[in-house]
Amino acid sequence: MSLKPRISRSAEGGAIYWRLSNLYFWFFALLGALLPYWSLYLQGRGFSYLEIASLMATIQITKVVAPSLWGWLGDRTGQRVRLVRLGAVVGAISFLGVFLEPAFFGLMLVMLVFTFFWNAILPLYEVITLRGLGSDKSRYGRVRLWGSVGFIATVAAVGAVLDRVSVAQLPWLVLPVFLGIVVSAFLIPSDQGVVRKEEGAGSLRGILVQPAVIAFFLMNFLLQISHGAYYTFFSIHLEQYGYSKAAIGLLWSLGVLAEIGLFIVMHGLFARFSYRQIALCALALTLLRWVLIAEATDWLWVLLFSQLLHAASYGAMHALSVQYIHGYFGRGHHGQGQALYSGLTFGAGGAIGAWASGFLVEGYGTDVAFWGSAIAIAFALIVTWRWLRPPPGQGSIVQSAD
Repeated sequence: MSLKPRISRSAEGGAIYWRLSNLYFWFFALLGALLPYWSLYLQGRGFSYLEIASLMATIQITKVVAPSLWGWLGDRTGQRVRLVRLGAVVGAISFLGVFLEPAFFGLMLVMLVFTFFWNAILPLYEVITLRGLGSDKSRYGRVRLWGSVGFIATVAAVGAVLDRVSVAQLPWLVLPVFLGIVVSAFLIPSDQGVVRKEEGAGSLRGILVQPAVIAFFLMNFLLQISHGAYYTFFSIHLEQYGYSKAAIGLLWSLGVLAEIGLFIVMHGLFARFSYRQIALCALALTLLRWVLIAEATDWLWVLLFSQLLHAASYGAMHALSVQYIHGYFGRGHHGQGQALYSGLTFGAGGAIGAWASGFLVEGYGTDVAFWGSAIAIAFALIVTWRWLRPPPGQGSIVQSAD
């Protein structure tokens, strides 16, 4: 049974809406505990910049394999809810290995295991949410924004605590968030999902070889390479300029707060502008953001403005990408489309970006790493301008978003 009638037409829709929002809250709350502070935790344990980059890259590298495998299982079996629950439980148990304080390769193994299961959750859950919303997909932003709320709440809380206790205590602050993911996974309605029907062996391949689809993935791949320095070294960069951990947390929170505002108004942007127009504008603002961080971190007002541009570099691009995949991959390959988006862009692109930034920081410093991010975005702009097109039969993304 599909969730669609229950979400969009029944009196139970409101309750299920909050159940859907709940897992987004906890999933991104975990990101809020890890992304801003995990590199500081690793630095506190004495790892080098290249080791920090390699360990942070494991958060992204498992996205190359895990979402595709779990997305394929979800499409084949329709048991996406059960797979989400499995990922939540095993990911939480695996994280306990961090408390053994293993050396570099041991910690890498622990991180590979827990992120393999944790990263399986989101692509599966995106499909659950979009199908649950039915024809009212414009509500996706309102459901997804609770992930941003969770991120902000955790970033602010953890930053405030870490100004009072050692960063070595970070794993203890992360553990309750994992438990929140587990509980919220078991609050998802357990209806049977849609099993993918066989559509011919070449149908997925036919989608992937289209120039516009290749351009879409290349654009996002370069976008995530550019985020490597941000997700890996932004907190270390700020600490080098004298910002406290509480201030670092607030700056991360400001970026996600801007993202929330973007999600609220995104449907209005869909109605006025084409996918290509929004993508080009968002990428141009992202390039500006990396240049400002590279050159003006010591000017607080400029740094505040650059964090507001997170609405473009992540919020706009992610919301557009989710709708773009829905328009091109349809119901038959939706799960695999989301998995490829996660794996090829956030996974491969994020990992390469983290490693590349590690080499740049080790050799030249964090400022140069953000200039590398700007160069990656310049190439993304060229790809988008030259080759990106909307799904067939759609003059803009508006129609696929409705």
